[in-house]
Amino acid sequence: MLLVSEPTLGEQEKAALAAVIASNWITMGDRVRAFEAAFAAAHGADDAVAVNSCTAGLHLALAALEIGPGDAVLVPSLSFVATANCVLHAGAAPVFVDIDGPGRPLISIEDAACRCTERTRAVVVVHYAGAVADREAWRGFAVAKGLRLIEDAAQAAGAPGAGSFGDAAVFSFYGNKNMTTAEGGMVIARDPAVLSIVRQLRGHGMTSSTRERIDTRTPGYDVTRLGWNYRLDELRAAIGSVQLQSLTKWNDRRAMLTRCYWEALAERCPDVQVPFANGNIASAYHILPAVLPEMTDRDRIMALMRDAGVQTTVHYPPIHTLSFYREKGPSVSLPRTEAFARRELTLPLHPKLTEQDVVHVADALRRSLAWPGVRR
Repeated sequence: MLLVSEPTLGEQEKAALAAVIASNWITMGDRVRAFEAAFAAAHGADDAVAVNSCTAGLHLALAALEIGPGDAVLVPSLSFVATANCVLHAGAAPVFVDIDGPGRPLISIEDAACRCTERTRAVVVVHYAGAVADREAWRGFAVAKGLRLIEDAAQAAGAPGAGSFGDAAVFSFYGNKNMTTAEGGMVIARDPAVLSIVRQLRGHGMTSSTRERIDTRTPGYDVTRLGWNYRLDELRAAIGSVQLQSLTKWNDRRAMLTRCYWEALAERCPDVQVPFANGNIASAYHILPAVLPEMTDRDRIMALMRDAGVQTTVHYPPIHTLSFYREKGPSVSLPRTEAFARRELTLPLHPKLTEQDVVHVADALRRSLAWPGVRR
């Protein structure tokens, strides 16, 4: 079975974990700090804060930027549910925004402008599929509207420009991401004061960490903010430091495989649209979304692909259509997001694939689309 995503793990990660265990210090310490510094440098930032998930990072970013009760936050509905959940966790209200279209399924700046009110305090821009949203356009939009700008860069680790223009940017290291620590995330912020607040809030609002108290031989601490337990441990940081060293190489391979997909699908499945296929957008090439022809039975296609040894999935069911959010906003309508989500099919993309695998996937999709009854 060719999987949609698959981590790349090996002897270096094993050795890094063994070294942590041998050190007898497994909670947040020197390895976490080294990982933060290396990740920040790789993304052109001065510093970063490691957390136990991208979800935690988004929550902390909103809190540090003082987004809370009474505020409205613009978010794309085409994202994982955590993007909107974190707004609710902060006490604010998510306002769902449509995408540009099937060829560019990123949050629409025009629709965002239409949904701004006097309550709107922030916008969360998701780098869908690893494709980085327009830096200048969104920075200008945020400044003109007086909004905080947050990059949900969960899928964009290592992408050129990711994390460079938001007031805060948050990355994910979940098991299906371009680099992984199993669970984990990283926060970058333009203002060092904001990042300092994020750092304090991840550890219960305490003014010092356990390791800092040991190093300075000062056992006391204070709590000056209401925080959470969102810390990353040494084991995951050790894996992350190893993974980070290969991120550029793996992203380059993802880019090569994506170009192979563009060619193979254009030849074999010309009526299947591939977002961002013009190649003029910076990307980490996290997933390979394909848009099936109108009136195609996607469930049947997925079953046929599985029979051919190819796993597929969907990114994503629109957040506003999920039961929890539908009950909160039954009248929300995002035509472009809904149309895209009905036809989107995610194909395998990860560094372990070969060019022959890509051709096999494209051929399997061609045969599946030709199966009797698939086109309604």
